[in-house]
Amino acid sequence: MSDLPQDVTLSSDALLNATTDGFVVVIPARFNSSRLPGKPLADIHGQPMIQHVWRNACASQASRVVIATDDERIRQVCEAFGAEVVMTQAEHPSGTDRLAEVVSLLELAPETLVVNVQGDEPLLPAALIDQVAVRLEEDAGASIATLAESIASVDSLFNPNVVKVVRDLRGRALYFSRAPIPWDREQFTTPPTVLATDSWLRHIGLYAYRAGFLTEYVDWLPAPLEQLEQLEQLRALHHGHAIQVAIACTAHPAGVDTSEDLERVRAWLASHAGDV
Repeated sequence: MSDLPQDVTLSSDALLNATTDGFVVVIPARFNSSRLPGKPLADIHGQPMIQHVWRNACASQASRVVIATDDERIRQVCEAFGAEVVMTQAEHPSGTDRLAEVVSLLELAPETLVVNVQGDEPLLPAALIDQVAVRLEEDAGASIATLAESIASVDSLFNPNVVKVVRDLRGRALYFSRAPIPWDREQFTTPPTVLATDSWLRHIGLYAYRAGFLTEYVDWLPAPLEQLEQLEQLRALHHGHAIQVAIACTAHPAGVDTSEDLERVRAWLASHAGDV
């Protein structure tokens, strides 16, 4: 449907019944990382991090889960635990360009739904993967679907590393920004100490795409607003493509960027050993 109301969300139970016609999960996994080299192979309770990500993706409704890497070490490890792996070029200007290469290598039909799951999110719930795919399938006029959650912290709202999004009545993105949008003209004359409403949304970087959109994307030059904000989703809006934004049906755990993040994930999994 193309006229979804803004406040539509899907609970975990609803997602079990809202099946799609099948979608493909692609997990990019690069060895090089400026802050944590070899991150996908980092050990978490006897398994590499990428295996935890892959296992959660396999628990979704995806018909196929593929790991995309440019590193032979990662390929060997992933194939050893049973994953399907495709080798991609080492250099891409963006993660979306890498995903487009995977679409080409797998010869996916234009209507195929492709969910991009980052290889450094070992705690990502399968319910969120399903939700973003279902939301894209529901909105036939959108090329992309993604997720958001409420911002309750003033510090987060004014943090340029926290990407904000505003939506229209149908739940489609109007704009993404590192700035605190929307701007409360009356209340923000001085820096606020608390947020009185839940009007602000933090963008969650989990995307579902139509494969045909990805093949178009690689031919576009970066858009001026994309370069200014350093947000590549603005390229899609610049070219008139709709992005559907759903409110996440469950919490979105932070990924792993640093060694401290890695220790946090290890500790969480140790304390929830009986739940996973």
